[in-house]
Amino acid sequence: MSFEFATAHQIIFGRGELKKVGAIAPQFGQRALIVTGSGSVPLDGLRRILQSVGVTGTIFQVDREPDVPMIIAGFNLAKTKGCEFVIGFGGGSVLDAGKAIAAMHTNPGELMDYLEVVGAGKEIPNPAAPMIALPTTAGTGTEVTRNAVITVPEHHVKVSMRSLKMIPTVAIVDPELTYSMPPSVTASTGMDALTQVIEGYVSNRANPMTDMVCREGIIRGARSLLRAYKNGQDQDAREDMSLTSLFGGLALANGGLGAVHGFAGPIGGMFSAPHGVICASLLPSVMKYNVKVSATLEVNSDLGSRYQDIARWVTGDLNASIEDGVAWIAELATNLEIPGLRALGIERTDFPQIIEKSKVSSSMQKNPLRLDETILEAILAEAY
Repeated sequence: MSFEFATAHQIIFGRGELKKVGAIAPQFGQRALIVTGSGSVPLDGLRRILQSVGVTGTIFQVDREPDVPMIIAGFNLAKTKGCEFVIGFGGGSVLDAGKAIAAMHTNPGELMDYLEVVGAGKEIPNPAAPMIALPTTAGTGTEVTRNAVITVPEHHVKVSMRSLKMIPTVAIVDPELTYSMPPSVTASTGMDALTQVIEGYVSNRANPMTDMVCREGIIRGARSLLRAYKNGQDQDAREDMSLTSLFGGLALANGGLGAVHGFAGPIGGMFSAPHGVICASLLPSVMKYNVKVSATLEVNSDLGSRYQDIARWVTGDLNASIEDGVAWIAELATNLEIPGLRALGIERTDFPQIIEKSKVSSSMQKNPLRLDETILEAILAEAY
């Protein structure tokens, strides 16, 4: 057995821990680029903390999922203003933008030099500029991952810029920052988080350390996502979902995901739909067909037992079957009012292009077993 486990230099978790920015930020300099969204969490508290320790912040607002022009604009602003480090304060898109800007801040060349699939995919030579990641949603766990997902408009695809040197220096996960998330965002980001720990547990790159965080994340996410959706002020549920998100990021960074995320990147690049909604639509079908294909093979003999574990954890029933687990996930998506793929504007005629793009995605390579085009089409048809 061999594996690696890499994460942020420092992870701070807990209600009210935003205040620790004051002790950490001055270690990186006096001028920060604050990458933030348009969103529901005011910047006032963060700015007061920074001002109290003599750190000035230049605001760069992210109003959509990051794309190539956005990252270039953020990088140019950071250079112009003499920023020494980056603070990401927002959801997954904000933090991904911050990570990419921090990486470009200290590395030569163009952004396309470092993008996978449609770019040159070069190795990033230098460590990114220091970054403090402050997630205000509970979904991607990108505060502890080594990649940033970036849309390339001319190719209608989302791809990654990826390197160990991109992991944020410090991740401060304060569940209080998620209390104002509206129900629809709670649902979509929460399903992304739950999908990541489920896929991380069955990934062909899973290891004993990712197994531990995935198990804990599945249990916490399953018991708390619907509660957080129904009552955003449920502090315990919000804490559980922040942990599920964090653990999903750790799993993604160190064990990889699977076919749900293999599909989600291409679909997200082709259609305007929240990432978590795509994941929720696909997860039950991917689980079902992974088990179905596995049953025909002699290898991956423990995959069924792993899906059995997941079924028991999500339902809370020690006698639950794999089918019970799949049904529970589908019912959760229904209760969260998440639609199928058809509602996202996808047509059946789009399936071949989605399949072709998904086959080369890094997440598809980490699915517990290889799924041929017939199976991939069946998954899309069932999720439709």
